[in-house]
Amino acid sequence: MTSPTPPIERTGTDSRFGEPRPLPTGVVDELAAIGSCSVETDLDATAEASRDWWPLALHWSLAGEVPRRAAAVVRPTTTDAVGAVVAVCHRAGVAVTAAGGRSGVCGASVPVHGGVVLDLTGLDTIGAVDATSGIVEVGAGVFGPDLERVLNTHHGLTVGHFPQSFDLATVGGWVACRGAGQYSTRYGKIEDMVVGLEVVLADGRTIRTGGAPAAAVGPDLTQLFVGSEGTLGIVTRVWLRARPVADVERRAAYTFGSLSDGFEACRQMLRRGATPAVLRLYDGAESKRGHGGDGVECVLLVLDEGDEVMVDATMRVVDEVAGTMGAPADPALVDRWTEHRNDTSALQGLTRKGFVVDTMEIAAPWSKLDDVYAAATEAMLAVPHARAATCHLSHSYLDGACLYFTFAATPPPDEVESTYVALWDVGQRAVLASGGNLSHHHGIGLNRARFVREALGPAFDVLVAAKRALDPSGILNPGKLGLPSPFSEVAWP
Repeated sequence: MTSPTPPIERTGTDSRFGEPRPLPTGVVDELAAIGSCSVETDLDATAEASRDWWPLALHWSLAGEVPRRAAAVVRPTTTDAVGAVVAVCHRAGVAVTAAGGRSGVCGASVPVHGGVVLDLTGLDTIGAVDATSGIVEVGAGVFGPDLERVLNTHHGLTVGHFPQSFDLATVGGWVACRGAGQYSTRYGKIEDMVVGLEVVLADGRTIRTGGAPAAAVGPDLTQLFVGSEGTLGIVTRVWLRARPVADVERRAAYTFGSLSDGFEACRQMLRRGATPAVLRLYDGAESKRGHGGDGVECVLLVLDEGDEVMVDATMRVVDEVAGTMGAPADPALVDRWTEHRNDTSALQGLTRKGFVVDTMEIAAPWSKLDDVYAAATEAMLAVPHARAATCHLSHSYLDGACLYFTFAATPPPDEVESTYVALWDVGQRAVLASGGNLSHHHGIGLNRARFVREALGPAFDVLVAAKRALDPSGILNPGKLGLPSPFSEVAWP
């Protein structure tokens, strides 16, 4: 069984948000009596299970702290065991935070109110594969490499979901945060791949959603749970669409005189029906840093795979558009990107040196991209101690695209947290004010929770109503998505 990868060294077990309340008398014994699961309550195990890859919390880890330590870590291996655990917590009023690979960067899987961390990595079985229909049944705790290895080797299939966290994340995590893989322009985001779900509700009941192509049985309940980050129910099994492993692959690269020109080229490609798996456009600063540019020209990397006829047609459209608006570049740039695309070592290295570093991915219509880019980078660079605010386009659609910002600052040690919060405040609000959305694929968690109400407007009340209907006791991942909680409020930020 693959295990979560620690994000950075942890030098202690203290809780940043205060020590967790002890579980009510008898709860640990009830949990321990449930079959097909294990329970741990020691300091080291609970502290390790109470953190993820949230960049601010990496600084806390180096200082010997986790956001808040869970009182217990429970590791079930069956859906029935998950239901039994949740039922115990429901009766006792204990917070339950579902966790998988804990690769999220927004604090979604940290137990900000203590209680129980429900580690789902034991749900690691790949079930039935319907190769004719292209549907695979997967446990929520299956890690990406294990899934692709089985599908590729034994069935000649692929799901095509390859996020940067591919080696670190589970299928349940993909679904929980509405993730996107780096080949999403060809294969879609995870919500486009989900056929149906098995979900444990807050009272321990289990339901199934979806299961048929293009069904029209009222609202799509599957999509209610996709992206809900464990606040409405706990995903235990997923049925995913799969397709044959690609026959061929093609690569190309181009340069443009401005980011705006590159945006327009990508828009025209999508308008003509070209959906290459990878279409990544870097601003001048990122082009120079990662691809050897001059700091002005913007590099576009293109990769497509699939049926040879379709790929050749796609790449012909790409070349006609990009060749007219830009200039061809060395395709070896794509090779270098594929070799290093999942490397996370820079984040840990810069964090150890005291840098504030994070990424902010959003989506916006094509007509708003220039404004969003200018507003967000200008706002973040104006924050004291800011060193950089750069951007690339990472996922494209007929109506718009995802912009992926990277920012860095070098504050004094006592201003790390305040600088981090300031960068997020101005950057995220600049995006919202200029026509972008709150998140494209990293999700909300704790870090973005303060922005949800303003991002959704009056629709936020509908989300709150759904939460109250499905989880009236508020035990499921409290403190996330900006939802009201019956537990004491966390004074952050």
